[in-house]
Amino acid sequence: VQLVESGGGLVQAGGSLRLSCAASGRPFSTYAVGWFRQAPGKEREFVAALRWSGTRYADFVKGRFTISRDNAKNTVYLQMNSLKPEDTAAYYCAATMGIGVPSNHETYDYWGQGTQVTVSS
Repeated sequence: VQLVESGGGLVQAGGSLRLSCAASGRPFSTYAVGWFRQAPGKEREFVAALRWSGTRYADFVKGRFTISRDNAKNTVYLQMNSLKPEDTAAYYCAATMGIGVPSNHETYDYWGQGTQVTVSS
């Protein structure tokens, strides 16, 4: 499966963005799909993930970010509200056929190219 992210950009603190992760190839609905981010000089960190069985969020985004999917469009979204400067990073979507809703990036088999999110103060 191939993944393409879009929707990143520059936004002021407190603003919102919606990232999209469009999949081509096999149907997306059977995969767990996660969002990760990586800021310069920092390790890649888990943001959110979903599967038909449920969702999982990192503590630092709970109540601000929402992950969802549209199976008809083979797309997963990350709605980001109340953005903070510390949310600035490259955001990546990833997919895995593995079980559960994993937060470990090493579990994921397929990755997109990333989209940059910059939040100004």
